[in-house]
Amino acid sequence: MTKRKKFVFTSVLLTLGFLVVQFLEDQHRLLGISLLSLLSILLFVWSLREGLGKNTTLLSLILPPMFTVGVGLFWFLLPTVIYTRVPVLVFYAIGIYAICLTNNIFTVAAIRTIALARAAKSVGFVLTLITSFLIFDAIFSVRTDIVTHILLIVFVSFLLFFQGFWESDLNKSFSRQVFTQSLVSSLLVGQIAALLYFWPVTVVVGSVFLTASIYIFLGLGQAYIEGRLFKDTVKDYIILGVLVFVAMLFVTHWGG
Repeated sequence: MTKRKKFVFTSVLLTLGFLVVQFLEDQHRLLGISLLSLLSILLFVWSLREGLGKNTTLLSLILPPMFTVGVGLFWFLLPTVIYTRVPVLVFYAIGIYAICLTNNIFTVAAIRTIALARAAKSVGFVLTLITSFLIFDAIFSVRTDIVTHILLIVFVSFLLFFQGFWESDLNKSFSRQVFTQSLVSSLLVGQIAALLYFWPVTVVVGSVFLTASIYIFLGLGQAYIEGRLFKDTVKDYIILGVLVFVAMLFVTHWGG
């Protein structure tokens, strides 16, 4: 079976599995999503096995299960009508197929230079942001205690940063720089999450602000790894951060 057929098979099978999960009773859906996430890892190992090895190429397996968890948890929050369910199914199928294509490019680019690597990085960047928003939205919706809240966000952020920074590095050997940047960036996002926990923002606004933080730290980190962290680049990201913060101030419901 060709790689392209494997990618199509993976996307179709996971989408069908996603559809089956929706027929489970509420108390079993979380288990269903967990099993589907595990299945996504197995299918991606099978689809990308030629490029995977016992090295950092395994980081390409982070996004598929996290994307599955993000879309699955977000689906819980939607009205149970066909007009919302069908678009989410289509979105998930397209997202999984896009991850198949980009991860295939990353695993190949870790071995040799290919022209599509830069385009794949852009797509991977967008998919990382979408995944972070969906998971953050679910975490904010649950509204657990502050310690659990922060730990979850730091954990999710670290995994997303780790695979995101590796996509810029594309080195098969472990990089202490990539690991350190991922850890520091995730801790910074955790601190922002701690502030937002006591901030009177809605679930969506809080999730958007944290996703904007991922955008800024991931963008700056990737630029640093690729040797293109210039003064204008830093200024643009700072301006964006200030604008998002000001926008959050305006949409915050102050007072009782």
